[in-house]
Parts: sequence; structure tokens; C-alpha cells
Amino acid sequence: MKKQSVITVKNLVKNYGDFAAVKDISFEVYEGEIFGLLGPNGAGKTTTLEIIETLRDKTSGEIWVDGFSVDTDADSIKQRIGVQLQAAGYYPNLNLSELIDLFSGLYGITKTPMEMLQKVALTDKAKAKYKQLSGGQKQRFSIATTLINNPRIIFLDEPTTGLDPQARRNLWDLIKEIRDAGTTVVITTHYMDEAEVLCDRVAFIDGGKVVGIDTPDNFIDKLVSSGFERPKQVKLANLEDVFINLTGKNWRDE
Repeated sequence: MKKQSVITVKNLVKNYGDFAAVKDISFEVYEGEIFGLLGPNGAGKTTTLEIIETLRDKTSGEIWVDGFSVDTDADSIKQRIGVQLQAAGYYPNLNLSELIDLFSGLYGITKTPMEMLQKVALTDKAKAKYKQLSGGQKQRFSIATTLINNPRIIFLDEPTTGLDPQARRNLWDLIKEIRDAGTTVVITTHYMDEAEVLCDRVAFIDGGKVVGIDTPDNFIDKLVSSGFERPKQVKLANLEDVFINLTGKNWRDE
């Protein structure tokens, strides 16, 4: 059975003067998957995502999000997506409950702060100010804000950067839970182990072009079948697994 496409990008081009940041990119994101957009800095990932999110204009090409065109239905798209804000997007002196109320009002909907905080294991921080949160708590809260408008798709931009192993693994579990509850997730990350664990499919972008799209397993199997060998013996666990095993996997608040 053919999978339902929830994002379609076709021949996307973005030029800044003489510089081509995105060069004829095409891909699809399927409903209910975690899709990774991977590549080095400056590859065109962020530009591509901002165009899909209707935050930046394209030079040419076509994009549909949940059946709506970015050219004619940007407002409808905004109502159906959740975009993770960076830290600068929050008022530092408001507590988490007040911030949830604020964002709910901006969306024109009513959400109970505790309902949203429960989704990300932050109910005990309802009265804490954003600036008082640990790195992991800030990331979890930012994900909670993407879910306020019951989006069909959420976009997460390097959500685990700077987190310790426990917070990182727990955020992975949270992202999987969001996907399992029916929300499509588009994620960027520089951590390939993260993409391998989380993503149903990944697209590698380099120099403004898609250089490959497949499942992580298929990419790895193809590389191995080509004769590739790691220079070091691959073990059945890594040092991060040891860290988690020795120190536990509970939420930590530094």
C-alpha cells in the first residue's frame, strides 16, 4: 500500500543573489514517520525547512504541506504545523504555565498548562521560570509548545544539542511517543547515532542538493555491501550505553 505523503517538495530552488543555497531539491515526507534532514552546516537544510514552514520565500519549485500549497495556503499550513522555537523566543521571566497560556492565546485556542506539561514530564516545573530550567528541561518545554495547536507535523531543529546522555535518551523516547501518537516529525541533527535510532527515513543534503534518501538500515546495509569496513572493531555497545547503564535513565535536573 502506498504511503500517504504529508509533505511534498518538488524542484525547490532558493537563490540569494548569485548564490544558490538550494538547488532543485525534491523529496516527500510520509504521514506518521520521523523524517531526518541531515547534512553539514551550510548544506541548505535550514533554508529548506524555513521555506516549508512558510518562514522564507522560495525562488522556484512547488511545496505542499498536508495538501496545501505554500504559494496559496500559507495560513492553512501554519495552523497545521508546530515549529520548535529557539531559546530567544521565550519571555524569561514568565513561568511555564504562563507561557503555555500565552502561546494558547496566540493560537486562539484553550489548553490547560498542566495538560501540555504532562506530555513532557514537566508538571513539577509549572511555576518555574523558563530561565531557571536545565538544558534538557528547556528542550522538553520547547517541544511542548510545538504541540499546543494539535499539529499534524512538528519540526525539531537539533533538539538534543548540548544535552547530557540521560536527557538525550529521554528526549528520544519523547519524540518517538509523539510520532506514535500520530504526529509526523521532521528533525535535523548532527548526531548520526540519533538519526539512526529515531528516523524512519533520512535525506542527506549537501551543497544544496539531496544526495540520498532511504531508511538508516538500508543506507548502512548498502555501504557494508560495497566492501566498507570500519577501521575499529564494532562492539555490541558503546560508551554512552555504559554511561546510561551505570548512572540510570531517570530525568535529571542539573
